[in-house]
Amino acid sequence: MRRPESSEHAEYYGRYINLVPESDVVASLATQAEQTQKLVASLDDERAMFRYAPGKWSIKEVLGHVADSEKIFGYRLLALARGETQPLPGFDQEVYAAGVRFDEWPLRDIADYVASARRANLSVIRNLEEPAWDRAGIVSGNAMSVRALAFILVGHERHHTNVLRERYAVSS
Repeated sequence: MRRPESSEHAEYYGRYINLVPESDVVASLATQAEQTQKLVASLDDERAMFRYAPGKWSIKEVLGHVADSEKIFGYRLLALARGETQPLPGFDQEVYAAGVRFDEWPLRDIADYVASARRANLSVIRNLEEPAWDRAGIVSGNAMSVRALAFILVGHERHHTNVLRERYAVSS
């Protein structure tokens, strides 16, 4: 599969796409799901409450954000792949984070939330017909392609698992 071009996504998302050097994004999505679950399995509920600085999200909140974003990016991918012509809205991650108390969730439920969101997206992505990869639409006021969204899924999760390793000292 070819990599998304800069015209296929808002400039902001280039930071996530650049974290995905591999070209087989479907394989990367599957492998990453296993790696993230292994990372989460290295934690317990107490450790998952850690914040590396005041005002920063806890590990549980980071993982909840990853799952919320997976579902949102996945919906966008599905909508565009199916030919949606209506512009799709953006979302404010801070509003979403304030609307849930992930710190009160058992870590196993957050792990399941992350895994189930990825499984659902993989079911769609693995079965996309070739023309669907080139479909595009408007997301948050910007052009976005199905291909770019698949790469964003990998890059966004990779960004946050890197943050968990670097700033939260989480290792699997």
